[in-house]
This record gives sequence, C-alpha cells and structure tokens, in this order.
Amino acid sequence: MPKEHREFFTVDLETGWESPPGYPPGIQQKILSGELDEVGRRGIRTRLLRFLPGAHTDIPFEHEYWEEVNVLSGDLQVGGHTFRRFTHACRPPHVPHGPFASEQGCLLLELHYFGSEIRD
Repeated sequence: MPKEHREFFTVDLETGWESPPGYPPGIQQKILSGELDEVGRRGIRTRLLRFLPGAHTDIPFEHEYWEEVNVLSGDLQVGGHTFRRFTHACRPPHVPHGPFASEQGCLLLELHYFGSEIRD
C-alpha cells in the first residue's frame, strides 16, 4: 500500500474531519495520506488529530504500530505534564500511553506505521 504522490497542497482545516472509531467525542482526525491496515499489520498513515477544547480520553491505550506525534498548536496534557507546539513523541508498538486532555484544544500531526525498518 504505497502512499500517493502529492506535491504541496493546501490542507483544508474546515472540512473533512471524522471521529476515529473508539475515540470519545471532541477528538477528530483528517487523513492526509496513506492507509493503515491494522489487521494485516501493514501500511503507513499520516493524519491530523485535533482535540476540541475540553476534549479528553479516560484510559491509557496501546496499539500494534509505531506512532510519531508532533504538537502543532494548543496544549496536550499527558501524565500531569502539559505539552505545547513543536514537542514530539515517538512510540514503539505496545507502549501504553494516555489518558490525554486538552484545555484549549490542540492540533497534532501523527505518523503511524508497521515494521522495524525505520529503527536503527
């Protein structure tokens, strides 16, 4: 499942948002490129994830794929710490993370992928 070739394009931040399955209200995603086949354990996806002001998750979770997250704007609260723009996380599969909250709302850029070929 290769990613589609796309040159620079304006990302419409007003439309095309959807609630990811299993996420609480107030958290929405917009897929920018790629696909992630969680059952077949393959693929790569780049998405924007936004928390509306006051949105939060209640329990930690983990998943089968690598995840890289960059806070683009707003505040993201995790484990008693508040993270702001240009902070980054890189998580291997099966690492518990969360719960998450955002007082002001936030916009995250996330990359999800399978495989160890990205590691050293």
